[in-house]
Amino acid sequence: MKIVTAAQMKRAEEECVRRGISTGTLMENAGRSVAVEVGKILGDVAGKHIVFFIGPGNNGGDGLVAARHLYNRGAKIDLYLVGRRQDGDSLIAKAIDDGIPAITAVEDTNLKKLTELLARADAVVDAILGTGRDRLLEGVFAAALAELNRVKKAKPSLKVFALDIPTGLDADTGAVDPNSPISDCTITLGFPKPGLFNLPGAGLSGKLIVADIGIPEDASNASRGEYLELNNVRKLLPNRSPFANKGTFGKALIVAGSVNYVGAAYLACSAAMRTGAGLTTLAIAKSLEPILAAKLTETTYLPLSEAEPGIVSPAAVDIVKEELPDYDVVLIGPGMGQRGPAVEFMRGLFDVLENVKTKAILDADALNTLAGTPEWWRGLTCDAILTPHPGEMARLTGKSIEAIQRNRLETAREAAQKWHKTVILKGAYTVIAAPDGRLAVSPFATAGLASAGTGDVLAGIIAGLAAQGLSLFDAACLGVYLHGFAGEMVKDTLGDAGMLASDLLPVLPLTIKKIKEGN
Repeated sequence: MKIVTAAQMKRAEEECVRRGISTGTLMENAGRSVAVEVGKILGDVAGKHIVFFIGPGNNGGDGLVAARHLYNRGAKIDLYLVGRRQDGDSLIAKAIDDGIPAITAVEDTNLKKLTELLARADAVVDAILGTGRDRLLEGVFAAALAELNRVKKAKPSLKVFALDIPTGLDADTGAVDPNSPISDCTITLGFPKPGLFNLPGAGLSGKLIVADIGIPEDASNASRGEYLELNNVRKLLPNRSPFANKGTFGKALIVAGSVNYVGAAYLACSAAMRTGAGLTTLAIAKSLEPILAAKLTETTYLPLSEAEPGIVSPAAVDIVKEELPDYDVVLIGPGMGQRGPAVEFMRGLFDVLENVKTKAILDADALNTLAGTPEWWRGLTCDAILTPHPGEMARLTGKSIEAIQRNRLETAREAAQKWHKTVILKGAYTVIAAPDGRLAVSPFATAGLASAGTGDVLAGIIAGLAAQGLSLFDAACLGVYLHGFAGEMVKDTLGDAGMLASDLLPVLPLTIKKIKEGN
């Protein structure tokens, strides 16, 4: 599914009209879809009190249609008309004829009626302004939304839904108005918009749902990237022939671990194996091998000489160099640490990568090592996947974390093109960018994944997929999706708090199974 700017969305709607799909049809589809999604989250809507904030344009029209559908399903609906609708508006007339009460904000002295409505409401649908917003919210718009945010803070059980985007959020950049509503769920229409993935907008949008409103995928011939969906990623899953052997599914070499970070090696290797790699070998400081061997029984080992106990020696580059051509992919970095000998060892490995065909994934301390080298990309010319979180991205680019989070999509795209690498910018709605300009965004934002070790699991997943023959970009996209999906599955069982990186490991095969089945 494409990610489109406000201008691209407008052109897609105009193209629909040219193809005979009227604005009225799109609005009816949008309202119906919003009603369905609201019903999924609230459950049986019969008797539920839902207040609709209705704006003056198409966003308000979509809201009126959604209100009618929910009203017909037994919900108690109140319309709060924040903006003046056109004279003779048939949608308002139909709602009133159906018996839906409507209050006009400009006639609501001191917002007294709004306060009363919100006090007894179960949910609010923000249908004031959509992607056409181009100025600061003022007057009754700002006042009504400020009152909504005040009540929401005092009454957390009140569910707030944003229709298409939260009012006041810039659909392209993610910038927000001071009075933009804090939403529990944003039901965006047709295609997702880039501003929903950048901060601060992503922080106001809550759970993101993309509603199909009948716009053909090819109605927009330009986009800012792809939003990963089940049908997209299912096509990327490697084939698993019953006549295969372990060599068929590839060999992954994982260079990881140090005296303080033994667990990183365990998590990365386990994830590669759980994702289907035929053979996984751990290259690690030799004094740590017995510790890992007691836990990673299916992994083979490449013991590395040490500069000190648990810290690999720079001379160990020759050991890896000799074995590397036998592997389909090498993952470097998880838990290696930043002590001098380990950094020198990793820099030596970067030089080796220039002369082998083995695919490379650079994670964690490998990225920190790169960041310590000015214009490192001029010396590391091989294709590779880089997996920075925002802090690592800040060190690699010289930008602040805040600047990166405000423009995640373009930051990743620009870096991938400048460095000629596949870049995975981790975090809520992880972004994957290819050197050729392709861009993909994960649909997952799971708080439980914000814990130590989950990045090591992601790196191992991607290594396991790349070993099985996927291109770097495809392995990155599928790996990010599997990781996020597994996080959601664990969350459904355990909740957000207390989720451990190792909880993801046994779920990975089940995640792959569910994707294959289209579940």
